[in-house]
Amino acid sequence: MRAYLAVALGGLIGTGLRLASDLAFPHADGELPVETFVVNLLGAFALGWLVGGLWTRPSTPMWLKAGLGSGVLGSFTTLSAVLASVLVLTRVGDPGLAALYLGVSVVGGLALAAAGLRLGSLIAHRPMPTEVTDAGETL
Repeated sequence: MRAYLAVALGGLIGTGLRLASDLAFPHADGELPVETFVVNLLGAFALGWLVGGLWTRPSTPMWLKAGLGSGVLGSFTTLSAVLASVLVLTRVGDPGLAALYLGVSVVGGLALAAAGLRLGSLIAHRPMPTEVTDAGETL
């Protein structure tokens, strides 16, 4: 039950963030939806980073993973917005731009997810220091 509540709360947060970005960077039909592109790429990177780092820690509770992944990032990013933009760009007579936008969104999302996964893994699995060099004054 805790995971369901975390997803619901995370969904509210992610949807609010998405609406804020839509309002801050609006675009008209037929214009390239840069905001949607940036939001989805950031979300792909963030999810990769979380999966590579936080998710690998045994102490990370399932409800937190669900709330951040499916909840916040699942509602912040959206494939349906990409596809709606592709359809609008095609309808207004720019199918080449629509295809380019779709291709770059998919390839860029995969690349940034992989980069986030790599960075998260590096951070999560960095070796712990074996000795304190300042005699403990900063501890």
